[in-house]
This record gives sequence, structure tokens and C-alpha cells, in this order.
Amino acid sequence: MPSDEFSYRTAAEETWRIFRIMAEFVEGIDVLSRVGPAVSIFGSARARPEDRYYQQAVQLGAKLAHERFTVITGGGPGIMEAANKGAFEAGGKSIGLNIWLPVEQEANAYQTISLDFNHFFVRKVMFVKYAVAIICFPGGFGTMDEFFESMTLVQTLKMRAMPIVLVGSDFWNPLHDWVRDTMLGVYKAISPADLELCTVTDSVDEAVAIVLKRYEEDRSLAGQPKTEEEMQLTPHLRVTAEGTLKGSPPVGPGRERQTG
Repeated sequence: MPSDEFSYRTAAEETWRIFRIMAEFVEGIDVLSRVGPAVSIFGSARARPEDRYYQQAVQLGAKLAHERFTVITGGGPGIMEAANKGAFEAGGKSIGLNIWLPVEQEANAYQTISLDFNHFFVRKVMFVKYAVAIICFPGGFGTMDEFFESMTLVQTLKMRAMPIVLVGSDFWNPLHDWVRDTMLGVYKAISPADLELCTVTDSVDEAVAIVLKRYEEDRSLAGQPKTEEEMQLTPHLRVTAEGTLKGSPPVGPGRERQTG
């Protein structure tokens, strides 16, 4: 049985952990709320400069910067470095949301704004909160996590719909086929319309065009202004990310129906 002193010390440590989590949210929101419309780019940390997708990510970062979008990545090597590099060298805003890990990580040198996070879940909120689009290159578990979380937030209407673009048909089409044939076709675990939540392409120009078209059609998709004048909009016109659309709480035995 744990001692009362041990239980008290553990409870105190957990309480202070809440404040550390809050501090990460506060810093992230304070910094990123000032950067204007952003595109979050995900992909493998293991991609090398000679890789095709690394080179495409450099091109993508530059093209987005030329269109005055901020580029957000995880701040590490590989695809993250490439996208930051493209934006940085094009004179754009290039943000890295770096993560503390037990194995030492090397932050890339192309970040004009750099934030450090100890908690993955806080960092993932920051990836989507100020984004007007998500672009995913081939990657590992982290890329899959970020891709499917973005899909879930849009599918469940917890976040305004935004473009989710998957670059690399040779990598993404087998996954898309499995989602269509197995997840939908066999198990009926999603709706047919959910297949339209993302777009697969091999073209950097098409990826940028998708982002631009949707942004120009609907500035409210993430609430982010694109010019200095629009940055002066009052906060209620710039509501962002998960929780924007509250919905209704679950109903069932013993629960009264409520509206959000």
C-alpha cells in the first residue's frame, strides 16, 4: 500500500503537470495566432536531400511562401527540413514545432520561429489550430497519426473542413484503396463521402492550387486572415480549430437532449 506521503507527492506532481501542459498551450497560441494563414506539412524524418519527395517538399515550401502562406512542420530533419528550407529560402515564415524525445533530436536550421513541446497532444493541436490546409508526404507512424487525426476532426465536424492533400500516389494510393475496399467496402466503418475528405496527387503545383482555391473560396475555413489589414479582424471572426463547431452532447438513458 502506498504511504499517504507518497500519494500526496504524486498528486502534487500531477497538479503541477497540468500547469506545464497549460504553459505549452499558452505559448503555442500566443505565438501562432500572429502568423496568419498557415499550411502544416507532414512527412518522414528519414527522407534525404537526394530523395524525390525531399526535393518536392522544398519546392512546396517555396511556392506556399510565395503565396504568403506560413509553413508549419515538426521542425526536424527529412521532409520537415525540406519544407522549412523552401519557405525559409523564399523569404517566408517557416515554423518548426519541435518535440522533446528520449532520443536526442536535431532541429533543422530553417526555422524563423521555433517552438518546443514536451507533449505530442499539445503539439498536434498547434498543427491544426492555425492551418488552412494539411499536406502529407510519405512518412511513418507520426505522419499516419497526424493524417488520420486531421481526417477525424474534419469527418466529425469538430473542425471546419479544409484541404487534406496527400503527395505521392505510389505511397498513398495503396492506403486509399484499403480505406475504400476494406474499411468502407467490407466493414462499412465509414461513409462513402469520407473518401472525398483527402486528395492524392503527385504534383506540387496541384497541391498549391488546391490550397489556394479553397482558401479563396472560403476564408472562414480556419478563420485566418492573409493580409496585415485582415489581421486586425476581431477575435470572434478568427475562431479556429477543434471545438469551433460544438455540436451536441451524447444522448441516451438518463440524458436530456441539449444543443451546443
